[in-house]
Amino acid sequence: MADTRRSNVSALNLSLNSSLKSNPTKKLVVKNLKTKPSIPDNYQDQTWEKLREAVVAIQTSTAIQYTMETLYQAVENMCNYNLAATLYNKLIELSETHVKKLLLNFTEVTNDKIIFLKKVNQHWSSHCEQMLMIRSIFLYLDRTYVLQNPNVNSIWDMGLNLFRHHIMLNTNVQNRAVDGLLLLIEKERQGDMVDKTLLKSLLRMLSDLKIYQDAFEGKFLQATERLYATEGSRLMNELEVSEYLYHVEKRLSEENERLIHYLDASTKWSLIHTVEKQLISEHVSTILQKGLEQLLNENRLDDLKLMYNLLTRVKKGLTELCINFNGYIKKYGRTIVIDPEKDKTMVQELLDFKDKMDIIVKQCFQGNEKFGNSLKEAFEHFVNQRTNKPAELIAKFVDSKLKVGNKESTEEELEKLLDKIMVLFRFIHGKDVFEAFYKKDLAKRLLLGKSASVDAEKSMLSKLKQECGGGFTSKLEGMFKDMEISKDINVAYKQYLAHFKDIQLSVIDMTVNILTMGHWPTYTVTEVAMPNEIIEYQDHFNKFYLAKHNGRKLQWQPTLGHCVLRSQFKQGNKELQVSLFQAMVLLLFNSYQLLHLKEIKTMTNMEDVELRRTLQSLACGKARVLIKSPKGRDIGDDDQFSINNDFSNKLYRIKINQVQMKETNEEQKATEERVYQDRQYQMDAAIVRIMKMRKSLMHNLLISELFNQLKFPAKPADLKKRIESLIDRDYMERDKDNPNQYNYIA
Repeated sequence: MADTRRSNVSALNLSLNSSLKSNPTKKLVVKNLKTKPSIPDNYQDQTWEKLREAVVAIQTSTAIQYTMETLYQAVENMCNYNLAATLYNKLIELSETHVKKLLLNFTEVTNDKIIFLKKVNQHWSSHCEQMLMIRSIFLYLDRTYVLQNPNVNSIWDMGLNLFRHHIMLNTNVQNRAVDGLLLLIEKERQGDMVDKTLLKSLLRMLSDLKIYQDAFEGKFLQATERLYATEGSRLMNELEVSEYLYHVEKRLSEENERLIHYLDASTKWSLIHTVEKQLISEHVSTILQKGLEQLLNENRLDDLKLMYNLLTRVKKGLTELCINFNGYIKKYGRTIVIDPEKDKTMVQELLDFKDKMDIIVKQCFQGNEKFGNSLKEAFEHFVNQRTNKPAELIAKFVDSKLKVGNKESTEEELEKLLDKIMVLFRFIHGKDVFEAFYKKDLAKRLLLGKSASVDAEKSMLSKLKQECGGGFTSKLEGMFKDMEISKDINVAYKQYLAHFKDIQLSVIDMTVNILTMGHWPTYTVTEVAMPNEIIEYQDHFNKFYLAKHNGRKLQWQPTLGHCVLRSQFKQGNKELQVSLFQAMVLLLFNSYQLLHLKEIKTMTNMEDVELRRTLQSLACGKARVLIKSPKGRDIGDDDQFSINNDFSNKLYRIKINQVQMKETNEEQKATEERVYQDRQYQMDAAIVRIMKMRKSLMHNLLISELFNQLKFPAKPADLKKRIESLIDRDYMERDKDNPNQYNYIA
């Protein structure tokens, strides 16, 4: 075939230089064709017929008579002869005719939706394969004419448009196809095996045809919503909450698998949101009310973690969980604090409960700060539901852990326990109550040598100082300082005694603790008749001490004194570790065989209640060194006492229970009364301080300022009483014109 294409070059001049020959330069001239190339008259028709036969052969799955190279060249030639538009239009007409014939295959009536889907998929697959082959023949047309005309669809897109317009936009075909797809998905959700490949192919077809959202997605989401709305309501009533949560997790996992295997990715948010709404959002309150308390009580960490993860998915899910978590802590914690029968175990239960909740927040709630703060708020709320008692019991718990008898833990474990106790300490409002009881118990540990570890004592003091400041611990630090000074004084006193030749004074090894009255708890002054041996030592010590510290006054406090007595019994000699009061009673029996209660009271000058407790410990306890007549657990007015010479014990040194060390109700009330008095002084001082600075202030503003300054919980009624008291004492006055206003009196 002659090349009739016009040349793009009108003239080309070439200059060739050679170093070998010196011939003159020659010009090469390329001239235009003299006549314009033309095509045969029947070329267009013949070529199209050839191409049409090939397309029809592809559409009917018959053999093509021509080679692909020949057909491709024919398309290229048609385009070069400016027949691309004609060729494209003819191809559209031919393809459209074929697609219209395909529609007839879908009008056959069949009730089987699966068979119908397979037919749609079969024709769709065939159509795609045919369009790919047709495009390979008309590739030159696709790469030239289509690219040069933006408004013209590619051959592939043209094929999709035809299939969409004539087949899938047909209402009957579309409805039947979508219904079939929904049926397959419903069966799969019910656990049946379905052809996922068929689903994937047809849903991808809808996406390729750009009718996925309009034709399928809306109906699919509606069906999903109906399914899970019904299922959620039914299972919420039938299953335990933990079982329901695992079912929801399983459903979400299944829907994600569907997105991976056959659903379009654009459906993901809407689908998952629908499932979350119907299975979680609609039942948040029921899930929490029905199951949270049980899961927390049984410490089911995995279930709680799952609950948290699922509620994270829905709006306000975590907010509701946090509110219910807070409510549970307040409710459960209150049962620990309010019940007086649990006082003995309250602090340990609180520590265990706090540990348990901390683990849940950390492991199940991902350490969420919001839950951590809610936990602290709930603890602070319920711990202070019972005024003063938790503070008192926390102080006593610390005392039990810092005593010598506590051998449950190592120093490292004790340190960790003290840290946990400090967490509880932060929650209590009445820290001054804690201080009062802690101070009283610390005094006993120091004076009776009962501290398990000086390092642990100092560590606890350091923690309190860090938490509450130096003012809170100044008196406690003073107690330690007094004990250190007392050691030095006792060393000096023993050196002082060494200069005396008095034999009696060398028999007793007396240790005296010098206490600064302001640092230590207030002890009631008790005047008792001390044994002569002790009185002699007291006189000697008075002379020794006052000689060095002129102007000071010593006041002896026998309440916390203790002694070791050497005793002789038939079974052998023993050492009795007793309180000073117990020693006073026992020493009487060096001179008397038998004594009545009244006689002992007269000789010792002890208070009746204290004497009865002391005699009860000596005659009715485990180590009965006295014999009481008549026998019985209580001490009667007419009881008689004598030494139990037949007393026996495996141990050489025997500790007799020091009854007077145990806190009585009177002592407890006395401590509480001291706290109350201290609070009154603090309120008075705060009122005067504020009024001195402000000079004049309204009642409500004064009360508000006091709430901000006071470190303990105070009631408005109590503050009002203190204001009235200060008015009576002329520290302040009511304004003459406004009774709600106070003026400071300088």
